Amino acid sequence: MEGDGPTSSKTFSGIPEAIFVDNVDEFMNQSENSGGVDKVLRRLDEQHAKYKFMESTLASKRRRLRQQLPDLARSLEMIEKLKAQKEDMETQFLLSDQVFLKANIKPTETVFLWLGANVMLEYSLEDAENLLTTNMATAKKNLACVEHDLDFLRDQWTTIEVNMARVYNWDIKKRQAAKASSQ
Repeated sequence: MEGDGPTSSKTFSGIPEAIFVDNVDEFMNQSENSGGVDKVLRRLDEQHAKYKFMESTLASKRRRLRQQLPDLARSLEMIEKLKAQKEDMETQFLLSDQVFLKANIKPTETVFLWLGANVMLEYSLEDAENLLTTNMATAKKNLACVEHDLDFLRDQWTTIEVNMARVYNWDIKKRQAAKASSQ
């Protein structure tokens, strides 16, 4: 991971930086661009497609993290209620879609948490609170990194689009100049 925070100019997930083509003549004279304009445009288009794919992957990660944060907050809120509970409490819980059941909850010192992959473990209320707080902080940090990388990616594909337009326009001007000089 490059950069030292969400405000750094580099990406957290190693996304390659697009180089802005300032001088198209020099760019087209480089050895890797000797295959012609079509080859260069195809290579730039492939790079653009890779950035778009990375963007869709990061966007789905951002969606998952944004869904995870409210779940963690609700779990922490429930832990606080359980810690404060001194007598039996009557509540309802969701059994399945639109089906709720009444339950009596006795004061407790432990809680079960889903860890994922069909794994549930029993924790003391303190340990559960610590785990959920750590998970919340990690999720917020990861969300900030993903947001930063998405911003970085948008800059990269915009740079690639501008490069493609500059190379394309350079080719048109070159053809027009060649056509004018042959007449």
